[in-house]
Amino acid sequence: MIVITARFRVKAEHADEWPQITRAFTEATRAEAGNLWFDWSRSLEDPQEYVLIEAFQDDAAEAHVTSAHFKQAQADLPAHLEETPRVINATVPGTEWSELGEMTVD
Repeated sequence: MIVITARFRVKAEHADEWPQITRAFTEATRAEAGNLWFDWSRSLEDPQEYVLIEAFQDDAAEAHVTSAHFKQAQADLPAHLEETPRVINATVPGTEWSELGEMTVD
């Protein structure tokens, strides 16, 4: 699978509304064939930072970045950001989360 983690630094005046601002993009992406997850989290240390963790089955990420909703997000979202998002993109085996064996819950 392809796993992408991106950090978004949102302008202070838009930070609380970021989940609503990205809602249509998030819902459309989650509905894509081959999308495994698309989850936002807000930093505990920096309320202007959101982290997006997304995963796609092998080649499904290409369809994502060429989709109409991705192109719309490219047009709309930068106006709400302080800087260009930072990203890590990796291909890893499997299609599911693995258990964290160092913290096994009995």
